[in-house]
Amino acid sequence: MAVVDYYFSLLSPYAYLGHAAVLDVARETGATLAYRPVRIFELFDANGGLPLGQRAPARQRYRLVELQRWREQRGVPLNLKPKFFPVDIALADRCAIALVEAGADPAAYMGATFRALWAHDRDLADAQVIARLLDACGFDAAAVMAQAATPGIDAIYTRNTQAAIAADLPGLPGYVLDDEPFWGQDRVDALRTALLSGRPPYRRVLDRD
Repeated sequence: MAVVDYYFSLLSPYAYLGHAAVLDVARETGATLAYRPVRIFELFDANGGLPLGQRAPARQRYRLVELQRWREQRGVPLNLKPKFFPVDIALADRCAIALVEAGADPAAYMGATFRALWAHDRDLADAQVIARLLDACGFDAAAVMAQAATPGIDAIYTRNTQAAIAADLPGLPGYVLDDEPFWGQDRVDALRTALLSGRPPYRRVLDRD
């Protein structure tokens, strides 16, 4: 069974746009998703990305066009300028890690959390907001959040970030299959094709003659 490393941050609108699509691909192909929340700004620093406010004005304007285009194509609600963005996403991301470490499927929590930020103007830096999202998804919010605050979860957050950097992902979301990176939610179809075909991965480092 193929395993796809799914690198994301709950801060990313593009991860939100691609979330349901990559879940569909996993169901169709039988692939397993390994959920790996990442410190997005550390990834940017390492691999050449820029936080939104530091991008050239033309890129910021084009981003708004892309978000409108993809929210229509994906059929999901998305505020172009949510009330609480940017926001400290660490707690929300660490809760996803805690769920994974507990053997739970974080997909529903991720979907609810994405929507809370990008459709419902919720403050994901507010622990009470996170607790309500966890409760609504059927999890014990107090237990998950207590685990999310432990050094072990923070260490996994760091390792995920280092792995995303090593995979040469410039941003999020990123999907890695057999060491082949697929950067961006607009690469979900390419990931699907690779999974269905069973082709060898395209190499990131060419063999020396």
